[in-house]
Amino acid sequence: MKTIMSKSFQDLSSKRQFHWTAKVSNEEQEEVTSKDSSPKHSSNRNEEVKTENIKVHSFKNTEVSNTKSSTLNTIHENKAEDKQESSSATRRKLQTIAVARLKSVLTAFGRNRSNFQQGLGTRVVGTLFGHRSGHVHFAFQKDSTSQPAFLVELATPISGLVREMASGLVRIALECDKEEEKKVSRLIDEPVWRTYCNGKKCGFATRREIGAKEVQILKAVEPISMGAGVLPGNGEEESADSGEIMYMRAKFERVIGSRDSEAFYMMNPDSNGAPELSIYLLRV
Repeated sequence: MKTIMSKSFQDLSSKRQFHWTAKVSNEEQEEVTSKDSSPKHSSNRNEEVKTENIKVHSFKNTEVSNTKSSTLNTIHENKAEDKQESSSATRRKLQTIAVARLKSVLTAFGRNRSNFQQGLGTRVVGTLFGHRSGHVHFAFQKDSTSQPAFLVELATPISGLVREMASGLVRIALECDKEEEKKVSRLIDEPVWRTYCNGKKCGFATRREIGAKEVQILKAVEPISMGAGVLPGNGEEESADSGEIMYMRAKFERVIGSRDSEAFYMMNPDSNGAPELSIYLLRV
């Protein structure tokens, strides 16, 4: 019995020893395996870390490149906006200049048009006037209310002209010199004229600018379409520039021969023959 129990005890202990040995050997094998596999695992981990770092760096580089591209796009957009603003400013400036030029052209055209309107047509109103002891003034107007387009003062006394007209027909010729170097202007704009009355030289005639006295006289005879008479003086002592004013007013027909010759014929409905007064402007 004891022998059997001792055998069984030995068998049991041998089995336990076997299991312990097997367990220890298995654990050692696992440790060796883990030790063998740990470098591989660490290397794999390093590779993963490197991969992640590469991905992070590539992501950062992508972000940087995106940031740079967005910055460049912003700069280009700002430049494009600046170009658009400068082009729009230039366009506005050019438009302003064009409008200013157009206004200046229209203003000049209006002035020329007003001058043209003040010019003479084929039918004009002529007025001879002057103080009894003064010189003859002659004015041509487009109509009775317009400013004179031609106003000259003759050296002939008005009393002498009245005597000439009483004796018959009167022809007054006004001549001026043609200067080649001078720019061609209207004949009625010439400043100085040689005067001839019925072929006799009568001094010189001078172009005058209309003044307050001339305006007053023409305003006084404005309602008169044709006729002659005397206007009262200013009440002062009679002199060459005061006293009664003699006048003659009529309509004239204007005939333009060339740019250097014009003629004005007095239209008298009571006369069937030649006009009583004719005035010729000649540039020779």
